[in-house]
Amino acid sequence: MRITQGTFSYLPDLTDDEIRAQVQFAVDRGWAVAVEFTDDPHPRNVLWEMWGLPMFGIADAAAAMHEVTQCRAACPGHYIRVSAYDASLGRQTTALSFIVNRPAEEPGFRLDRQEGSDRRLRYSLQAYAAQRPAGERYGRNGTSNGAGHPGPASG
Repeated sequence: MRITQGTFSYLPDLTDDEIRAQVQFAVDRGWAVAVEFTDDPHPRNVLWEMWGLPMFGIADAAAAMHEVTQCRAACPGHYIRVSAYDASLGRQTTALSFIVNRPAEEPGFRLDRQEGSDRRLRYSLQAYAAQRPAGERYGRNGTSNGAGHPGPASG
C-alpha cells in the first residue's frame, strides 16, 4: 500500500532533479526548509523527527539536497519528507510538504470498525508496521546516535 501524504502523493516518486526544483521554488519565496523522517507514517502522526534544524535564509536548494542525501543514507528504510514553512503571515505555516524517500515495502494499515450504541460506528486505523518496535518497523534495526538520528544498522 503506497502512503499518500503530502503535496505530490498521488504522483510517481520525484527524481532528485524534481525535488531540487521544488526546494528551489520554496527557497525563492523565502520559506524555511526542513527535512523530517519517521517509521510511523500514520495519518495523524504529523510531527515527524526533524533531521538537523530547519534551514532559514538559504540561497539555493543545494543545502537542503545535501541534508536529504544525508538523511537517506542514515535512514534508508524510513519515510523522509521535505517541508517548507512560510512565515509571511506572522506565524510558521506549512506551505509545501512532500515525501522524498519511502521504504522498499509499505505494509499499509488495518481498518478497525467498532459498533456502539444506537448503531453508531467508529473506525480507527492501525499501521501494520507499528506492530513492530520503533526502529524495526521496516526491517532495519536502528539505534539512536544521541542526536535524534538512527545509528548504523545492527545484525
